[in-house]
Amino acid sequence: MGIFRKNSKYTPPVVQMRSENRHPFSLLDSYIPLGGGEIRLYRTIREAIPVVDAAIIKLIRLSSGVSVECENKTAEKLLKNFLETVNTGRGQMGINSFIDCYLDSMITCGRAVGEIVLSRNRDIFALFCGNVSDIEIKEGNSPLDFELCLNDGGAIKPLPNQNLLLFTPFNPESDSPYGVSLLRSMPFLSDILLKIYNSIGINWERAGNVRFAVVYKPQDDRLDRTSAQQRSEQIAHEWSKAMQSSKSGQVRDFVAVGDVDIRVIGADNQILDSEVPVRQIIEQIIARTGIPPFLLGLNWSSTERMSAQQADMMTSEITAIRRALNPVVSKICSMWLRLHGYDCGFNIVWEDINLQDIVEEAQADLYKAQTEKIRFEIEREQKVESY
Repeated sequence: MGIFRKNSKYTPPVVQMRSENRHPFSLLDSYIPLGGGEIRLYRTIREAIPVVDAAIIKLIRLSSGVSVECENKTAEKLLKNFLETVNTGRGQMGINSFIDCYLDSMITCGRAVGEIVLSRNRDIFALFCGNVSDIEIKEGNSPLDFELCLNDGGAIKPLPNQNLLLFTPFNPESDSPYGVSLLRSMPFLSDILLKIYNSIGINWERAGNVRFAVVYKPQDDRLDRTSAQQRSEQIAHEWSKAMQSSKSGQVRDFVAVGDVDIRVIGADNQILDSEVPVRQIIEQIIARTGIPPFLLGLNWSSTERMSAQQADMMTSEITAIRRALNPVVSKICSMWLRLHGYDCGFNIVWEDINLQDIVEEAQADLYKAQTEKIRFEIEREQKVESY
């Protein structure tokens, strides 16, 4: 049937944002100052402080959920199927998985880069989310012109197919095209918080893993003074055996003759109360994310709940994040439609943001229905009286 041909060669899709194989000391060839140190810092903050990582994950989960609507229903059906099944690498598929990875990089690093990978038959094969540390931006003659370049071990190479690349800065400033990370204002407070946690760990290791000071005081008689060293060695040996037995769950008594004083080392020192400073620092960190504390498991008040104002602020924050992602989704959908011969328009549709309490929504619907019923009965009575 000609399906399996010996001369046919399959060329797999090639990803642009992948550095070539070079020796590990390629920096010596053409060294330039490297950036990206702040990216490792932001990743470290997320790894060290779980509440920051949880806040970013919740922002990603609330911001995802995208679909499209087309004027041509046939094109809409095929485009939706593509968005649900497109390969996004690392065992994932669907544009929402790509958006999650893309948004994670955008919020954490201040920018995100991706690539539309084409197959041999000029169709979209996959969506690839790149490492922002490998990408440099080269600006043109005007602020509107820029070019994405690959930082290959210190050698800056412009990527050949710029139309297949995706780039989104997060809250970019006027003097920098790279964007600003959500964690930019957190390193100072994070350092203080980690110092407190580290001190708590050290203090509890000292207080929890109790250490003893055994002091033997010889008496005034000559015999006791001459055998002091021997007795002290015997006391140390017996005390060590008693402590070893306690580790294995056995109870062993310690008996000594003479004046022996046993004290716990450091028992008189008081561990500082860390609740107030830790809460103050976490309040500042959570305020930067815009998420109410109780959504992250921080129940500082027994009756704390999300107010309507907090829900509106969260909704506006998520809407702003989605607005930054609209150009990326639009570029992917436009390219797919053009590659398949469709020139119809389309609209990007995001899932509804629902942050209100279900009970309150049900009560609001009930009150609305009761109001409409009362209004209908009043209008009907007025019509009867007019007749």
